[in-house]
Amino acid sequence: MKIGFQLPYFDWPGAPLTTASKLKEIVEAVEEAGFSSFWVMDHLFQIGGAFGVKDAPLPEAYTTLSNVAGLTESIKLGVLVTNNVLRHPGVLVKMVTTLDVLSGGRMYLGIGPGGMVEREIVGYGVHRPPLRERISRLEEALQIAHHMWRDDRSTFEGRYYTLEEPICSPQPISRPHPPILIGMWRGGPRMLRIAARYADAVNLQFGSPLPEFQDWMHEKYEERRELIPDRLDKLRRLCEKYGRDYDGIEKTILGTVRIAPDAMTAEDVLGICVELGELGIEQVILNMLNSHEIAPIETIGDEVIPEVATL
Repeated sequence: MKIGFQLPYFDWPGAPLTTASKLKEIVEAVEEAGFSSFWVMDHLFQIGGAFGVKDAPLPEAYTTLSNVAGLTESIKLGVLVTNNVLRHPGVLVKMVTTLDVLSGGRMYLGIGPGGMVEREIVGYGVHRPPLRERISRLEEALQIAHHMWRDDRSTFEGRYYTLEEPICSPQPISRPHPPILIGMWRGGPRMLRIAARYADAVNLQFGSPLPEFQDWMHEKYEERRELIPDRLDKLRRLCEKYGRDYDGIEKTILGTVRIAPDAMTAEDVLGICVELGELGIEQVILNMLNSHEIAPIETIGDEVIPEVATL
């Protein structure tokens, strides 16, 4: 099992004057600790609750990752997950390709149909179609990604997007392309079908056992033992239907933890990871709000990552 890291919180003392220096400190600690991947959220406002009020500092995702790419050498990078309605798919593929080249082949394309909260939509004036259309647009965006990453410069004509000359030069370093990770809120039938056809990795969520977080996170945590095996079994059967190698799709999951005397210990986190591994998860991505204290990162590196490496 691998352990990934997500940075969801940027409201550090002295921000924004300290944002760049603290981000550098966090990034270097994460890579030194042996985490396999580094992720940021794709939100325009902070998401509320213990994550912070809506006007708390929250840099744009891909701009942040461009900085992280220059600060790291080996760790994989991605957005968990890209909101497909925020960027034109052709431009997004160009962005991810650029970062893959500049990072030496370390990018994921983490993507979903777009789950922005209402205040972000209104606040930024973003066009957000109904969910059914968003899922259809996501599938078309994935078709565009495959089209561009096989260096096909012919016109792409879809229902929602038309690209007359989708030149993608340079092509990515990752082969055959940066792995496509599809985020699934609940893993409904359409999203599972899309994952079985296009995904190199999938991401579910286990929420959090911590009381300070939103109710939906507690619900995710309580349903994890039933939901995860059910969704993975359905994905396996769909892979058989579409002729995909189920074992070739990386199974990842995101959840929020807090290493602190009044919250969770490394043993608590290790127990969750072991359980998730038994349920079929291959990479656990830890959402760590107090990572700016650095010690929680080091604790995971010392006491969790080595223990799960053989799972």
